[in-house]
Amino acid sequence: MTALRVHPDVAEAVAADRPVVALESTLIAHGLPRPGNLDVARELEATVAAAGAVPATVGVIEGVAVVGLDTQQLTRLATGADVAKLGIRDLGPALATRRDGATTVGSTAVLAARAGIGFFATGGLGGVHREARDTWDESADLDALAGAPVTVVCAGVKSILDVGATLERLESRNVTVLGYRTRCFPGFYLTDSGFALDWCADTPEEVAEVLDARARLGLATSALVVANPLPADEQLDPELHDRVLAEALRRLRAEGVTGKAVTPFLLAALHEGTGGASLTANIRLVRSNAELAARLAVAWSQRAA
Repeated sequence: MTALRVHPDVAEAVAADRPVVALESTLIAHGLPRPGNLDVARELEATVAAAGAVPATVGVIEGVAVVGLDTQQLTRLATGADVAKLGIRDLGPALATRRDGATTVGSTAVLAARAGIGFFATGGLGGVHREARDTWDESADLDALAGAPVTVVCAGVKSILDVGATLERLESRNVTVLGYRTRCFPGFYLTDSGFALDWCADTPEEVAEVLDARARLGLATSALVVANPLPADEQLDPELHDRVLAEALRRLRAEGVTGKAVTPFLLAALHEGTGGASLTANIRLVRSNAELAARLAVAWSQRAA
């Protein structure tokens, strides 16, 4: 049985060295409310295409990892009642049991790389949780990025995480983090998380130069993270964000929420506490990241031509 299936349009573009951008499906299946999640999925693919690249949304359909979901498959993951959330460790069991599943940042990055795709757009990375000193709760995304040769465009890491510890982990794994037109690491809903970056680039061509330098040194074995912040006038109000998050963290501890339930609990609390403003910011940032990833892919393709 086939384990990995690449959409013909995607395979043709990869073979011809045309720009391709991978998109994750966990955002669609688990991160956005229905029925608008399917509209966002289609909009992200259209955004990538409008910027000159081929979109390739990644997911698992009936036990087959698919790079480049077709319309029916995308609808299936967006509307299905039993769509599993699949990190790298979950792919084997999901394929063996012929499950439908949505891929996380880590599993999307790995599958995209296996299909020969070098660019990937997402919302925010997973990372080290705030109580990790006691719980050891750390996203598998970090290890995945250390071994996946893809350029990941994101809006930093989710602000519910320990941002400083996450950046330290990325550094120790030799994952380069490049700010796009900023020296401030973004905080997902927020333009600035409060942590500075060592490196930045102002144009897609400058990012392509970094990629070329890495390749010439034989360093293109790990991810390049391009941190793309929301403009300040589009971010979630920082005071509102901090107040709602503080209350959500208090409730989290009071109710004893742990493990995989932490992230959806906090994101739901932010959505409720901000009156939906966090969702609006989320959609803005994933749209922006999809467009930038496509522009980077185009710049790299033109450089290689």
